[in-house]
Amino acid sequence: MSTPLVHLSRRYSFSASHRLYTDHLSFEENEAIFGRCANPNGHGHNYGLTVTVAGPVDVPTGFVMPLDELDAIVRRDVLDAYDHRYLNLDVEDYVDLVPTGENIARRVWERLEGDLDGLLRRVVVDETRNNRFEYPAI
Repeated sequence: MSTPLVHLSRRYSFSASHRLYTDHLSFEENEAIFGRCANPNGHGHNYGLTVTVAGPVDVPTGFVMPLDELDAIVRRDVLDAYDHRYLNLDVEDYVDLVPTGENIARRVWERLEGDLDGLLRRVVVDETRNNRFEYPAI
């Protein structure tokens, strides 16, 4: 009989600004594709971030992993790098990548997966009340 897994999801938040724009297109093409999000001065969001891990429950502790350990990893790998930053200029992840919600979800995953020892199952980025990005896609 296989060991049952339990999913643990934890919510975080960070504030960041970005500009949706690519040097591969003209200013007019960027405006046509990204609309007001291509504003040269950027714009910001209060992002919600949900990180889900899964694993067997440790018998002595009853945990999949200690919450303070998960919090420390997310803080070090993501929040310290993204919170109160202009993603296009301040975060190396987006030097050559448009910081769309889709790309933010993927980059957050990449930042976390090495430190979560195979436990990482899902990253959800809530950019607005109406825009949610989940990686990996189901």
